[in-house]
Amino acid sequence: MAKVDGTGAGADMHRYRSHTCEALRASDIGNEVRLSGWVHRVRDHGGVLFIDLRDHYGLTQVVADPDSPAFKMAEQVRSEWVIKVDGKVRERLEGTTNAELATGEIEIFAAQIEVLSKAEELPVPVFGEPDYPEDMRLTYRFLDLRRETLHANIMKRMAVIRSMRRRMEDADFSEFATPILTASSPEGARDFLVPSRLHEGKFYALPQAPQIYKQLLMVSGFDKYFQIAPCFRDEDPRADRLPGEFYQLDVELSFVTQEDIFQTMEPITREIFAEFADGKPVSETFKRIPYDEAIAKYGTDKPDLRNPIEMQDVTEHFRGSDFKVFAGMIEKDPKVRVWAIPAPKGGSRAFCDRMDKWARTEGQKGLGYIFFRDGEGAGPIGKNIGPERVAAIREQLGLNDGDAVFFAAGDPRNFHKFAGDARDRAGRELKLLDEDRFELCWIVDFPMYEWNEDNKAIEFSHNPFSMPQGGLEALDAAKSDDDLLALKAWQYDLVCNGSEIASGSIRNHLPESMVKAFGHAGLDEEVVKERFGGLYRAFQYGPPPHGGMALGIDRIVMLLVNAANLREVSLFPMNQQAQDLLMNSPAEASPSQLRELSLRVVGEAAKKG
Repeated sequence: MAKVDGTGAGADMHRYRSHTCEALRASDIGNEVRLSGWVHRVRDHGGVLFIDLRDHYGLTQVVADPDSPAFKMAEQVRSEWVIKVDGKVRERLEGTTNAELATGEIEIFAAQIEVLSKAEELPVPVFGEPDYPEDMRLTYRFLDLRRETLHANIMKRMAVIRSMRRRMEDADFSEFATPILTASSPEGARDFLVPSRLHEGKFYALPQAPQIYKQLLMVSGFDKYFQIAPCFRDEDPRADRLPGEFYQLDVELSFVTQEDIFQTMEPITREIFAEFADGKPVSETFKRIPYDEAIAKYGTDKPDLRNPIEMQDVTEHFRGSDFKVFAGMIEKDPKVRVWAIPAPKGGSRAFCDRMDKWARTEGQKGLGYIFFRDGEGAGPIGKNIGPERVAAIREQLGLNDGDAVFFAAGDPRNFHKFAGDARDRAGRELKLLDEDRFELCWIVDFPMYEWNEDNKAIEFSHNPFSMPQGGLEALDAAKSDDDLLALKAWQYDLVCNGSEIASGSIRNHLPESMVKAFGHAGLDEEVVKERFGGLYRAFQYGPPPHGGMALGIDRIVMLLVNAANLREVSLFPMNQQAQDLLMNSPAEASPSQLRELSLRVVGEAAKKG
């Protein structure tokens, strides 16, 4: 919005503005204009008042001196008052231009100022954006959103969503809206339940994702679906996951393989990142890393590929060695492995000791290491295993003097996360990461099932609606828990800079293999029919092979703007206790509301009883 109405002062000028606060340039010098906006700040320079006037679009400097008829009013205005300014555009004095401001060559000499509304003393500052308690920021979110950085983050989010829509439509996808009130389904998180007034004792659920509906759309004969979908999960909050709701670009296609989905969505994702990366490099091709390889090399299925450190298995170098801690573990249990975490340029005792101290704060007994100097390995482990084994480890890892290596030992299922955290910490402390780039990769070949140690049972490891690799034959051939745990699925995640930004799969669209897959996870056919009746019935009537994915919009925007957490890219988020401090939610329901819904609140004492 550059020009609202009219080019000069007079009766024909718009009531509030002829231009926005970003629109004026040197070509407008001499024109009579009208601006409206918020007082960003007021500066007094020797009796001459400078007002930075801000609106949604930008900022313009307004000047009033004692000779101006607007001077008395200019003396009264305060931060965040809303004012209207009539005046003439003039060139800024030599040496006072501001190259960082779009309007930095001009200023408005005020002829008249009208106060449109006043602001009380601000509980949260807008100018300067100092650190402030988060609860205060969320309580006064309408003020917080006036801050330049947060305001820009939200507008970039809107631009990213527009780009997503445009690119999906250009790829011949159709946008569908799926229901918000639906049935409860197990997708890995707690549902938000909504009591039914008309059906006593029964509940709707807010969708954790449009998973079943988008599959039903494929069964209905629609070929390429997408939606900017709100999703609702009653999960504990963390930096990369908001409590309550989040948004995703939800996608589904018929008659596709995993490769088809990659070929379709990879260029769309890359183009979105490139469009908003502010010149930062984006991966030309997305590496495809099997899940088992990701765990072995990076300790996680969400690797940050900007970190060049890759872990390696060095178990054989410790087998039968004089380092009895590792050698004894290896001899006692065939599942035990020793992983090496190389640390280029980390070859100092001070750095190694810091890593060891950090490991102890993580609940570990320590973090063994070798560091290399003068062609030899130093440290307790190096002395115990001897120079030949040290040299073999050094050669395998390609290390040099001035480098170090750390070790983790045990059953990798129990220590891989810690090893991955150690890799991340070493990479960051040693400044090995090129942080000004976006490295994306696909993680593929996820295990179909995993072992739940708490329940002592097999359960789905990822999306329960995924097709196992090998289909029904592979499910029939699995005769033991070990067979099931070895079974891979057509599941995939998209990861960027250590954050999972998308997840998807080829769907298990055949009713007999669907029942078999759920049966291995402890749900028999009757339970499947009851809990997934709509999908199960649909699969009886000619379902096409189909698959899809969902990209997390919040996480993508967070990466693009380099925000610390998702609350910096969301309009009205809840706090860490899942409370909306602005709207005072959740709140108690009135007795009449509870009666209408046939509900009563059970007190804490009754719950314990």
